[in-house]
Amino acid sequence: MSASHVIGVFAKQPEPGKVKTRLAAATSAEWAAQVAEAFLLDTVERVTSINIRRYLVFAPPASRDYFAKIAGDHSRLTPQADGDLGERMASFFADQLGHGARTVIVLGTDSPTLPTRFLAQAFDELQRVDVVLGPATDGGYYLVGCAGQVPEIFSGIPWGSARVLDTTIRALESSRHRLALLPPWYDVDTLEDWQMLCGHVAAQRRAGIDPGVPHTERLLHVQPA
Repeated sequence: MSASHVIGVFAKQPEPGKVKTRLAAATSAEWAAQVAEAFLLDTVERVTSINIRRYLVFAPPASRDYFAKIAGDHSRLTPQADGDLGERMASFFADQLGHGARTVIVLGTDSPTLPTRFLAQAFDELQRVDVVLGPATDGGYYLVGCAGQVPEIFSGIPWGSARVLDTTIRALESSRHRLALLPPWYDVDTLEDWQMLCGHVAAQRRAGIDPGVPHTERLLHVQPA
């Protein structure tokens, strides 16, 4: 694996009541935790196909044993730092860039169907720009990457709101960082999002396309409850 290019998958242990709370509100905490675990497993497996240094950046710290089983021998483990999401991401970027990485990208597990070509495109873009963002259709972003240094885009952001991307872009306006954008993609946070994913995966199957999300696909015909 290339040590100069790094990808970090940020994930929380899928315990009922602590993950996918908006989906849980419309179904149940147990169902939402199953979905979160399926998304985690599918995301890690998709990232494994990319020949770069891979990290599973987990929370809480006490969940190391759980994530070690998922990481296997294809991903390194590191716990998330303290603080809000922005502080945790900034800490990971600073650590990786400080230890010699040239380009680093971070993504979560809310977009299990994200095409892996977008990840390759992100690293390609970082050969010519300083920051790359993958806009999410809910107003946030599904991926952020940087080259060389940590941009000042992780503080003062209303995480979890529809203003994340807009506020991030405003933070870049006062800097000289060059920005590239990936194609938009969708996160899955609500029951409506889940229903859209079900339709998308079914459409891919009907069109003869492997969606590449086996763990998620097993849940498609299970009634949320």
